[in-house]
Amino acid sequence: MFTCTINEIELTFETNKTSFSPLGVDKGTLAMLDVANLPQNLSADDKFLDLGCGYGVVGIYAAKIIAPQNIVMSDVSKSCVELSKKNTQLNGVVDDIKIIHSDGFNNIIDSEFTIILSNPPYHADFKVPKHFIEKGFNRLKIGGAMYMVTKRKDWYKNKLTAIFGGVKVYEIDEYYVFRAEKRSAKYANK
Repeated sequence: MFTCTINEIELTFETNKTSFSPLGVDKGTLAMLDVANLPQNLSADDKFLDLGCGYGVVGIYAAKIIAPQNIVMSDVSKSCVELSKKNTQLNGVVDDIKIIHSDGFNNIIDSEFTIILSNPPYHADFKVPKHFIEKGFNRLKIGGAMYMVTKRKDWYKNKLTAIFGGVKVYEIDEYYVFRAEKRSAKYANK
C-alpha cells in the first residue's frame, strides 16, 4: 500500500507484487496525467475511460475531479479489477464507478467517451495497443481525445495519425505522451 499526491489530491492505493508499478505511480502515468491536465480539461458531464486501469490510479484520480458515475475503468487482469474496487473504497469514490473485467474493449458496452487514457503494455507486440487505438477511436465522441503513454514513439505516432488523422506528441522524462482528437468518423476502422 502507498499514498501519493497528484495535483494536490491525496490518494491511497493497495497493490500486490504482480501489479504494474506496485510501489508507486510510474513516471509514464504521471507524464500522461500532466499532459491530459484533467483538473483543467474535465467537466462534470464528461465521460471518462481508464483503459487498462491496473490498480486504478488514473480512474480514481479522475473520479476525484468529476462525478464517479461518469467513470469507466477496465483491465484484462481480474486481480487488477479487484484491486481497483478496493482502491475506490480506500479513496472514497466507490459510488457508481463502473469497473469492468475486459480484454481491451471486448466487454465495454459504453461509448461516446470524452476522454480515454491508457498506459498500454508496450514492451511486447503491438496487438494490444492496435486494438486500443482502433476501437478507442470508435468509442470516442466527436471532439473526444485519447491519451496514451509509452517509451516508443514511431509506431504509436504513425498508428494514431493513421486512425485519427493527426496526433500531438509530448516527451516527458523519457516517455512519449500522445494526444489524438476525434474530429470526424472518416478515419474509423470498423
